[in-house]
Amino acid sequence: MFDFELLSRIYGGRDKAEKQLKRLNALKERFTQLFGDGGEIVFVSAPGRTEIAGNHTDHNYGKVLAASVDLDTLAAVRANGTDTVNLYSDMYEEPFRVDISALEPAEAEKETTAALIRGSAAGVRARGGRIGGFDACVTSNVLRGSGLSSSAAFEVLLVRIFDELFSGGVIPAEENARISQKTENRFFMKPCGLMDQMACAVGGMVYIDFAGGNAQVESIKYDFSAKGLTPCVVAAGGDHGNLTGEYASIPAEMKAVANALGGSVLREVEDRIYSSVPLLKGRVSDRAILRALHFADENRRVGELAQALKRDDINAFLEGIIASGESSWKLLQNLYVPGGSNEEMPLALEMSARLLKGKGAWRIHGGGFAGTILVFVPTDELSAYTQQMEAVFGQGSVKPLFIRPEGVIRLA
Repeated sequence: MFDFELLSRIYGGRDKAEKQLKRLNALKERFTQLFGDGGEIVFVSAPGRTEIAGNHTDHNYGKVLAASVDLDTLAAVRANGTDTVNLYSDMYEEPFRVDISALEPAEAEKETTAALIRGSAAGVRARGGRIGGFDACVTSNVLRGSGLSSSAAFEVLLVRIFDELFSGGVIPAEENARISQKTENRFFMKPCGLMDQMACAVGGMVYIDFAGGNAQVESIKYDFSAKGLTPCVVAAGGDHGNLTGEYASIPAEMKAVANALGGSVLREVEDRIYSSVPLLKGRVSDRAILRALHFADENRRVGELAQALKRDDINAFLEGIIASGESSWKLLQNLYVPGGSNEEMPLALEMSARLLKGKGAWRIHGGGFAGTILVFVPTDELSAYTQQMEAVFGQGSVKPLFIRPEGVIRLA
């Protein structure tokens, strides 16, 4: 039923494919227990993503370097001939039942799974696609709050499910990402850029330029293992709950600077940000100015990092990753919430700097304030690095990553 060679390719080898095959068969058994036999079961996988560079630039039409990873959200689904989606997830005790005959945002569903289901259906319908009810079992190893975009993976998964079941899988990956972003903004009611959804939908390592609000995506192939490096995320801890305001303040402050300079987003005025600091002082907050300077620097840096990979200059790449992290720490200021007593992210970064100096790289990962950091660790030192970091942040906090060559995909 499942293509073992496909599983080997997208999960990074035969050993990992064997584990995924067991996971898929367990998911199939769970689905059958809940919904019975009869009718074709479709299996869809959506990867998490790692942000390599471009921290908080996408929402102001900047540039990012991102990649899909081997951690994913899996769904077993079957059309049920009704207008109701019945979805069981191993992350929740109770199932979700959503009547998709109504496709308008509902305040009562703000920041809920039901909102994502309804919004995905609405987005597919608005594009001209067909929708309908389905039964689903979902399992995920994309850790929530990890900065690996478990929410974006679930969003692009839902769009692909509607598309596969009722239209035959015709929506391009980039359009899937746009539908998913609108779902998070309008139905989930949380501001976000497009980077997370685009990386999860398209797959592989991608350089994305959001100039003009239109994502121009370029695939970049690079084998970090050939350089003796393993990318990892480290779960430093902290709680993402009640941080929507912190996240929302970043694009809002950046756009306030853009507005003060006659633009709507920073990409339109990035060449004038530094020279306009005297004009901006007093008109916007000092933190907004610093965050705008981060945008300009980071936007330039992403292009330089992409070029470093293309010319196989791994040292320049690692130096750029470290500089990106320093900019997030000092200018963007998204490592911790001021006033909090715990500063897990700075601690994890400082430990990594001391352990990896001169032979790796480290930086904040994802939205920030809590969650994970990204590190590039010499493979022959991965065991020692893991041991020392997990002594502080807990068993299993260090997670090696494989860059998955495929985005959201039907597996069977």
